[in-house]
Amino acid sequence: MARYKLFIKRSAAKELEELPVKVRRRIALRMEKLGSDPRPPGTEKLSGQEKYRIRQGDYRVLYAIDDDSGTVTIVKVGHRRDVYR
Repeated sequence: MARYKLFIKRSAAKELEELPVKVRRRIALRMEKLGSDPRPPGTEKLSGQEKYRIRQGDYRVLYAIDDDSGTVTIVKVGHRRDVYR
């Protein structure tokens, strides 16, 4: 399977840093796996947008995939009640 480059927007990195340490570690592991499989089981495409989301407990990671250039860009990380706003 093709390897994708993983980019994290500065705002998403800041959101990730503000999370509790245990949660941050679990989310970081899930984000690393997106480089080898950008559409893992349980991934959903967001309606009306060219973005996808993965779940990690009560937290969500929103990201965009560019298959032509082979990149995955993490757009937003946050609690499920706030992340879609």
